[in-house]
Amino acid sequence: MPATTKESIPLEELPASKKDNNKSSCSIVKYITIIHWLPKYSRLDAVSDLVAGFSLGLTLIPQSIAYAALAGLTAQYGLYSCLMGNIVYIFLGTIKEVSIGPSSLMSLLTFEYTKNMPVDFIVLFCFLAGCVELLMGLLRLGFLVDFISIPVTSGFTSATSIIIIVSQLQGLLGLKFKANNIVDNLSKIFQNVQNVRMPDFLLGICSIAFLLFFRQLKDIDCCFGKDNDRSKGKRKKMWLKKFLWFLSICRNALVILIASTIAFYFEKTGSSPFILSGKIQSGLPRLSVPPFSSQVGNETYTFLDMCSHLGSGIIILPLVSVLANVAIAKAFASGSSVNATQEMLTLGLCNIFGSFVSSMPTAGAFTRSAVVSASGVRTPMAGIYVGMMTFLALSFLTPYFYYIPRSTLAAVLISAVIFIIDLKIIRLLWKGCKRDAVAAIVTFLVSVIFGVELGLLVGALFSLIFFLRSPARPKIEVIQCKTQLGNKYIVLKPDNGLFYPAANYFCNKVMKIIHKYDENNVPFIINCERIRSIDYTAIKGIELISANVNAEKKRLWFMNVSLRTFNNFEAFANNKHFHFIDEEDKISSIFHDGLLISNTDEVKEQLLENMIGHATFTCANDNKKGAETLPKLVTNSGDDGEEVTLMLTPLQETKQT
Repeated sequence: MPATTKESIPLEELPASKKDNNKSSCSIVKYITIIHWLPKYSRLDAVSDLVAGFSLGLTLIPQSIAYAALAGLTAQYGLYSCLMGNIVYIFLGTIKEVSIGPSSLMSLLTFEYTKNMPVDFIVLFCFLAGCVELLMGLLRLGFLVDFISIPVTSGFTSATSIIIIVSQLQGLLGLKFKANNIVDNLSKIFQNVQNVRMPDFLLGICSIAFLLFFRQLKDIDCCFGKDNDRSKGKRKKMWLKKFLWFLSICRNALVILIASTIAFYFEKTGSSPFILSGKIQSGLPRLSVPPFSSQVGNETYTFLDMCSHLGSGIIILPLVSVLANVAIAKAFASGSSVNATQEMLTLGLCNIFGSFVSSMPTAGAFTRSAVVSASGVRTPMAGIYVGMMTFLALSFLTPYFYYIPRSTLAAVLISAVIFIIDLKIIRLLWKGCKRDAVAAIVTFLVSVIFGVELGLLVGALFSLIFFLRSPARPKIEVIQCKTQLGNKYIVLKPDNGLFYPAANYFCNKVMKIIHKYDENNVPFIINCERIRSIDYTAIKGIELISANVNAEKKRLWFMNVSLRTFNNFEAFANNKHFHFIDEEDKISSIFHDGLLISNTDEVKEQLLENMIGHATFTCANDNKKGAETLPKLVTNSGDDGEEVTLMLTPLQETKQT
């Protein structure tokens, strides 16, 4: 039901590390988030979580059965995967709307890496994925997900949805065959079109229509004519809206119940026209250590053999699950920051504990989070009710799962993922940032044609190349200016900091500009206001430019140099090649003989005053025309209390030609 007006209990941020953080007890306790909100847990919270948990269970249980089929497993493994995740998240989770369980993305990746292999591989896959996620959390590698951009994620999830829809067409059409990829799948569907079972096809289409119609029920605006403005009419409208909302979130359970009842009727009459799910093992899973070896026919797979078969999936699947979980957490965080490291640790433990009850790899899902959010969830305690419903389903309902038609399960999956396909973002990106649009399209095409794991890697690499290209190829704005007296000069304004990837490009670009605008010995000024940082390689390149310019009797100046950049120039380069001015107003001074030396000292003084605040500056000699400035060591206290030391080095006088 819609959320209550009273605010839910905020899940407080994890406490900051203290001086005694080295004690193991403190280190562990700070990650157990339940101790922050449980003391404030109220009766109203319990009622709200009960409603949200029940609503979530009605969505999760039928979906988990369908996701198990997508992963190539029987229905009970989907239910096994619902047990541990929701329980563990109660103690460690940070976002109350997140529900850990099977998902379309995890099921597809699981099938990609374990197809045609026994369930032992899937359970070990779950365990290893949890270990990798836990290790990523312990090493604080949450920043890694930031390198996968939203366009790449959108292209990846859209491709995943297309692959899932195509993979479910055979179930929708009543066909049975094995396919290696989406192209093979479509090819075999066309080859077997004459074998399509019409009862399965009609039931599947009707199931999709039912699900899509019931999905819209929650958005219907109820009106009662003249009574609409009165209290009685408003009350009717409220109750009807709640009822329609409840039917909408129960649509998966309802369609499976109706289809199973129809299949049960035909089965008892002796002629079932549908392909059914088949016999399913009843009862709770056996608590056991994940298998570290497996027997496949006459061949024994050791732990290393199993890991070799899973291959890159041991890294790809955890990374994708963390990416999905953090994205969901950010979407439902209500403006507060998301602790990606905590989410990694929690998800890792969910999968590790889940592997002890024969779970497949799990993660959060947007559809479940949307349901539990609309149900008015107040704390992660809603997960306990989901676990109880799963427990009851495994204990009493598994014999009836036999009658679930495969075409209905296919309809549930298709109806769930069809709305994940995001076409609008491509249009938006193409109008605003074609680079991001290309990244999304490339990720989508590679994922669909060559596989989702390769698509994600290519998309991330594609985005990373564009990300690295910006600092490696800085843009240089060229401005032709005049002083008030009519003296011409050229200003070169780089748009970024200078580091070693950009050094060669920047130097070549500057030299081309200098030669292009070379007329009547016009001075060139590099405006460094956007260069907040520079490294050794870049300084050496600029030193070479300055030396060449000086050798050609031309003039190159540096303006608006930050204190950090200036110190790097002094530390790494020969100052005789560099000429500085500290302010744009003093540009006219470069056209007069003898003002260079005094201006050099003024630049240093101005830098200290700007960066330190209350710096004092002294010179050993008066600065007269042609006089040499003696080196002087200046020390002062900065704003942060640290001592700032600058060794002043005299520059050579340059005469105007």
